[in-house]
Parts: sequence; C-alpha cells; structure tokens
Amino acid sequence: MAAAQGVRIGMRSASVHSIAPQVVLQPRDPLREQQSLDAVALALMQYTPEIAAFDQQSLVLEISASLSLFGGHRRLSRRIHETVEALGFSLALGMAPTAQGAWLFAHHCARQRIHHRSPSHVSLHHASPHRLLQRRAIKLSTLRRWLDALSFTCLPEAAAYEEWLEGIGCHTLEDLRRLPRTGLKRRTRTALLEALDRAYGEAPELFDWLQAPASFQVAIELPYRVDQAPMLLFGTQRLLAQMSGWLVARQQAVRCFLLWMVHEKGRASLAPTALEVALSEPSCEEAHLLRLLKERLGQLQLIAPVIALRLEATQLSAWVAPSGQLFASPASNAQDYHRLLELLVARLGADALSLPAPCADHRPEQANQWQIAHQAIAIEHAEMPTAARPFWLLEQPLPLVVRQHRPFYGSSLRLLSGPERIEAGWWDGALALRDYFVAQAEEGACYWIYRERDAGSARWFLHGLFG
Repeated sequence: MAAAQGVRIGMRSASVHSIAPQVVLQPRDPLREQQSLDAVALALMQYTPEIAAFDQQSLVLEISASLSLFGGHRRLSRRIHETVEALGFSLALGMAPTAQGAWLFAHHCARQRIHHRSPSHVSLHHASPHRLLQRRAIKLSTLRRWLDALSFTCLPEAAAYEEWLEGIGCHTLEDLRRLPRTGLKRRTRTALLEALDRAYGEAPELFDWLQAPASFQVAIELPYRVDQAPMLLFGTQRLLAQMSGWLVARQQAVRCFLLWMVHEKGRASLAPTALEVALSEPSCEEAHLLRLLKERLGQLQLIAPVIALRLEATQLSAWVAPSGQLFASPASNAQDYHRLLELLVARLGADALSLPAPCADHRPEQANQWQIAHQAIAIEHAEMPTAARPFWLLEQPLPLVVRQHRPFYGSSLRLLSGPERIEAGWWDGALALRDYFVAQAEEGACYWIYRERDAGSARWFLHGLFG
C-alpha cells in the first residue's frame, strides 16, 4: 500500500508522511533481520544442505541434487514458498543454472512487486503467489536470453555508474555486455565484469555454505500476549519448521522435544511452562510433529499469558530414510500405525491408551500383559519364545480326564511335539512346574496341553487352541 502511494526506498521520513500520512515507520533492526534470515536458512535445510547467504536479504540454494527427491523444480519451488510463508515472511524466488542469475531473477521480481503493485495484483498474489513472484530458467541458453532483457540497474555493481551508462545508450544487460571489455574494466574496475560473467555462467561461483548448529534450541517473541494455548500454534509452526530443517541437515530424528512457554515478567513472574512431546517412533517430518503438538496444545490450560516461545530438541536418534517398495505390504504400514498411536496418546493422554505387549516371563499367562502405549511400543520387538505356542489361550486352564493313559478332550489326544518344560514363578509365590505338549484330536484339531509335575500323580490341563 505504501509503494502504491509513491513511497520509495531512500526517502526521508518527512517526505513519506507528506505523501502517505497513515504510513507507520518502524526503526530498522539489523540484528533481528539477521536472525530472521538465519531462521529461514535453517528451515530450508530440509531441502538441501548447501545454503549460503548471498547478501543481507538473500539466500542461495544449490538444489541440483534435490530435484528428483522432491518431484522436480516446480514442486520444490512450491514447497520452498510454503515453508517461508509459514515462517511469516514473503519472498521472491528465482531459479537458474547460476546463482548470480537466480538472484537477478529474484531481485527483478521483487522490484516489480514494489514498483508496479496494484489492488488487482494484491489479490493475484494471494491467489497464486508461485506464479507472480518467481522466474525459472532451467537451461543456460534460456538464462542468457532472459538476462539480456533485464535492465542493467538490477545489477548492484552497476548502480554507481547508472547515469554514465544511460548517457551512452546502455539500458539492458545485453547492452552492457556489448560494450568493449577493456574500456569498461578501466572505467568500472573488475567487480562489474566479474558479476556479469558469474551471472552468464562464464566464471566460477564460490560460496561458504552454512552449517547447522550442533544442538537445536530456538526462540521467538510473540507480537502480543496469548491467553489460550491453541493460539500458540502459529508460533510453534515457525519453530517446528526450523527444527525440521535442522534435523534433516544433521541426519537426525527427534524422539522427544520440549516447548517452553515464557510468561510475563514482573514482581509475580512465573517460571516458563514446559510441554514435553514424546514420540514412540523417531520422526523429522514437520507435518507429523505439528499434528502432535496441536493435540497437546488443545488440552493445555495456560496458568498465565505467554509472551515468548522456545523449542528444544532433547532426545535424538539417527535418521534412516524409508526405502520405497514396489508393492504395499503390512510392513510398509508400520509407520502409519505408530503415528496413529502417537496421535491417540496426544489426544487422550499418556495413560489412557494400553496395548498388549510381551513380558519377560516363561509362564504363558504372564508372558502377555497390557502395557501403557509408549512402553508397549518400546518392547514390541522383544525376543519371543521360539517354541510353537497358540494364539488363543484360555483364561483358566481346563482340567482334562485321562483315558487309557492318554489325555481326553472329546476324543483321545495324540501328542505331536514336546515337552516344553517351564519352571518359573518362585519369586512371586506362583510356582509353575509344567511340561507343555502340542496334541491332536481324532478330528484333526490341535491343542496346547500341559502336565503338572509338582503333584504325586500326573494331571493334564488344556491351556490353548491352535487355529
């Protein structure tokens, strides 16, 4: 709106108020600008580890190795837009075989937005931001053709010589390149020619790639006091985007993280409220982490207004990328199963969901018990007995009669395998001395029976049925 009323960069405050009295001027904060750029760079590391600062307001990303992973340059551009917008920033994006060329495209789009914005463009920007604020050139020949049409004022190195260049009839980058290099170098030194050569792919480009920190702990200040926990979701989404980029860059997955909610300071100041989110399956996907945090915030009652947020990754594990499969299998749904359990735990509470889980006990009636969900998932891969055991166990063993020295259940039972000897339970007063057998009836049904060894005479019991 300020640009539409004639406000331009470099104007004095008195001039701005004279043409746009309703415009509110804010003092520039270079430290906060740098922190914002660092936050964007950290979030974008989920797409490529090669990110560098091009200037104080620009980032350059090397994405040639990421195009196949994210489905091509269009989808990757769309995801980059969505990530930056989720952080609360707008952007102009350029894509080219050279970093200098991509920056010139992005800079040109940003200038078009500032100087030629109208109400109709504003609506178009919200309806289709990816089409308005980006320009892509995949081939080097296309890059050079589009660069030729750009005004030479897009190149910062040519800004000091704008009046002279326009006086000799130079208007575009193509006109600039047609000038004699020797004379141009003598008048403008070497920075201008070097920038032109880098943009057109005729000179190498070197960058110092940013490195992800060894640990993750970021914070933001909220623009206003928040009294209800669900309203914190927007701020937490910005923090989770940064943590997702950090996890991918470090090849880590988070198993537990803490969200600290900082309250107002004063005489009756309160300690920050900590919200711990534990995962049964390590993850680095922002959408899944946000879904869990949303459920937890929906149940939280704030003890005081919140003015700032801090996110900290406390438990990490090595991240293993999932392998693709040609055909779906039950194993491929294991991740969805764990995520469903985590969602239910976040929604119902840690102690509200129980799962059957194996226990370290040889007695069949004790080997399977109900456990809290996160405990059951942790031990679901525990070592199980190798002997054949039925899926269906009777709640109470059924005594069997003996006929002609054989256990009888509808018919005489023939022993197929065994014995599996169990001697356990002396530590809790429920001693079990048993020999288990797999037995078969005359009609072919198989049963799991055992013989007690602590009595004077052998007693047989039916304990399970095979399918």
